[in-house]
Amino acid sequence: MWAMRRSALVAVVLSVVLSACGPGRGITGNDTGGIIPYSPAIEGSYRELAADYCARWGRLSHVTSVHREYGDYVSFVCIDNPRMTH
Repeated sequence: MWAMRRSALVAVVLSVVLSACGPGRGITGNDTGGIIPYSPAIEGSYRELAADYCARWGRLSHVTSVHREYGDYVSFVCIDNPRMTH
């Protein structure tokens, strides 16, 4: 009986910990690209949000997909800027 309760407790703790990982509020990504949680409020500005994000690394952005539903994302990649010298 104790083993079943312990297993259930471990499962609950793991699910809470794992749900805290991954995409959060705002942009999630790195120097190669990322995702932006979709909202109608960003409809006119998601390209600018991606461009500002990639500019942190001196890179350009390219939006790869837009899923216009709550819970989905706008995804983008950061690409090398040919005008930047390394």
